[in-house]
Amino acid sequence: MKHITILVLESCVLEAVADPRYMFTAVNQFLEANNQSPLFQIHMVGMTPEVNLQNGLFSVHTDKLLDDIQDTDLIIIPALFGDMTSALEQNRRVIPWIVQHYDRGAEVASLCVGAFLLASTGLLDGKRCSTHWAYAREFRQMFPKVELVDGSIITEEKRLYSSGGALSYWNLLLYLVEKYTGREMAILASKYFAIDIDRDNQMAFTLFNGQKDHEDLEIKKAQEYIEKNYTEKISVDELADLVALGRRSFERRFKKATNNSVMEYIQRVKVEAAKRSFESTQKNISEVMFDVGYTDTKAFREVFKKITGLTPLEYRNKYHKRPAMAA
Repeated sequence: MKHITILVLESCVLEAVADPRYMFTAVNQFLEANNQSPLFQIHMVGMTPEVNLQNGLFSVHTDKLLDDIQDTDLIIIPALFGDMTSALEQNRRVIPWIVQHYDRGAEVASLCVGAFLLASTGLLDGKRCSTHWAYAREFRQMFPKVELVDGSIITEEKRLYSSGGALSYWNLLLYLVEKYTGREMAILASKYFAIDIDRDNQMAFTLFNGQKDHEDLEIKKAQEYIEKNYTEKISVDELADLVALGRRSFERRFKKATNNSVMEYIQRVKVEAAKRSFESTQKNISEVMFDVGYTDTKAFREVFKKITGLTPLEYRNKYHKRPAMAA
């Protein structure tokens, strides 16, 4: 039997505690219905017998305290809520406990921004990790030794698992079910919970608002120019001249400030504009392509799919209320 510890943390997301319990409990029931023994022993574990969440609106009664757990096979770190620095400080006491059990052979899975707590253990240093796309920049600033994988739904490395944003943690839960029980049970669970079992990225859900939480005024000026003139063909030299910097110095400072190369940033601004057009207008793919400054259909499709994980037609059909015909 696999022992699963679901941590009930201060300032955690209630659903990220309840949903893993629901998933593994349901799988036990599926196994029993198939005349098999239940596989999972599940405990909700906290620092205190009762954890109040969302200013006392909800409370969770834990099954056990940290010190009650001698051995466990899988530790699930739920998503955190609110300010990450504050949430990490509130749960500081859990960090050595996670490390201790990992060293004893336990696997550890973080859901969404639970990755911040997993990264705080130091176990992710030099390894890959996923988290919510909206927290990617903050994560990189806080944990520069961790390789954050943009857009990924599930990342696994050396008994450490992490998931992308928000409800994509269901895909990680399915992944773990498949690992422990097999493909057939994972498919059954996916159908029961109505989850797309093989969704492998969160790129289509990403909103690009520009990375301007830095103090480099020249780079901000270049960013604003790109965002106002994305319909035009913009060169790196043109931008460097605009802010009176040499090309190499400009490219280096731009990458440091935004975590994107200049051309990546231009592409992301153009694709974000194209996404908005696909969502809200009746324009066909060629019209949108020209509107955002592309003249090469193949190049536009390749860049769009690289950034969103979908072709332009797939994106339009998914997010526009009326499916589009191929252009």
